[in-house]
Amino acid sequence: MPITPKTGSLFHAETQGNVTAIDLEHLPDGFRLQRLVFQAARKGFAELRQSFSGTEEYLAAQLVRIVESFLNSNLLDIPSLFHTDPLRRRILIALNIDLVVQHVMRYVSEQNTERLTPVFDEENPIGTTGQMRTWYTTKPSFPAIKSHISHLVGDSSWEGHAANVFEGRDDVIAYAKNDHLGFQIQYMWAGSRRRYVPDFLVRLSGGKMLALEIKGTDSPQNKAKRDALNEWVKAINSTGGFGQWAWDVAFKPSDVQDIITKRTNVAVAESVA
Repeated sequence: MPITPKTGSLFHAETQGNVTAIDLEHLPDGFRLQRLVFQAARKGFAELRQSFSGTEEYLAAQLVRIVESFLNSNLLDIPSLFHTDPLRRRILIALNIDLVVQHVMRYVSEQNTERLTPVFDEENPIGTTGQMRTWYTTKPSFPAIKSHISHLVGDSSWEGHAANVFEGRDDVIAYAKNDHLGFQIQYMWAGSRRRYVPDFLVRLSGGKMLALEIKGTDSPQNKAKRDALNEWVKAINSTGGFGQWAWDVAFKPSDVQDIITKRTNVAVAESVA
């Protein structure tokens, strides 16, 4: 995982036009490795404590071990030899501690569990399109035939193209743009909890529900969203009672047709099996 040094006055301070080096040895107390380990483990603990089935003491100990192993490994890419000095390296880690936590938490999961369990919204655990209230927009919109929602608001030309695909295919039974529906999935990014809203929910002829994202470009944050969506789909399928779900991402307009065909064929094959 690359950590990029942040430019600025971390290692040098300007005094009346002259550049004076800061004595980094005066800074070690706040940047001790063990302190950084506990700081990162504490952030991870806050994220996992509600879903962890074991004791909190065991979770905390395991996170400390995992973070310590990661920080002492060769998996951190420090691009500048100047910053490979142990103290400067620890300062860089401290400045990027949220990035470290985000990276580690993507690969941490509870083992020896029987199945994943989804966490539902306490106030509205099961939502439907019938709960949507009338709302108004100045954005372009057009009537939708196969959707339970009367009109589709086109936030992009790609979304309009996807809706046309849904309307024209016999293997799409119904669809809804995930706008004002309240369907969202929580994920971690930069050390904080975020909310991810997939673009479309599509019911296929084989009975499977598809959460489809329209995405022109990719990024590490989008990858974190997909990881969370993948975990959610696994959890909801293992729970039962909500049908079978799948997810996918279209990175270009032509992908939408291929995704629908692929997911429909998989659903039919699974039903036959």
